Amino acid sequence: MEKKLFTFKETKQKLADYCVYQDRCHQEVEQKMWEYVLIPEAKDEILLYLIQENFLNEERFTRSYIRGKFYMKSWGRTKIKSHLKFKGISEKLINSCWDEIDEADYQKTLEKVYNKYYATLKGLKEYQKKMKTTKYLMTRGYEYQEILKLNDEDN
Repeated sequence: MEKKLFTFKETKQKLADYCVYQDRCHQEVEQKMWEYVLIPEAKDEILLYLIQENFLNEERFTRSYIRGKFYMKSWGRTKIKSHLKFKGISEKLINSCWDEIDEADYQKTLEKVYNKYYATLKGLKEYQKKMKTTKYLMTRGYEYQEILKLNDEDN
């Protein structure tokens, strides 16, 4: 990919706009910087500027990511956590942001996803349906223990 040539000021503004459009993590911004021809000192200065001016805020990003993936995509904690770790977010920060998901909402969503998927399974024995549903929910990032509780309630 051909790198674009912009002045330092233009690049700084473009990266600020990139952060304003949607909350970003450091890794995403550093990746975006590869599109521009910048010396390491310029990259550092831009990162510092973005942090000082609150365009780049790792905690805000983490909280927003957790809310979005749970409330919009119905992902479970495990999947959200692994995706955040992949983006370079620390375990400590992730753990401090779980309060973005209301526990009652989490249980309701888990039940909703469980029941919706379970209802689609036709022509299977009860234990097969439960097994498939458990597998499906685990791929959606829900904890095995939480799924087991739902399975037990069904009996």
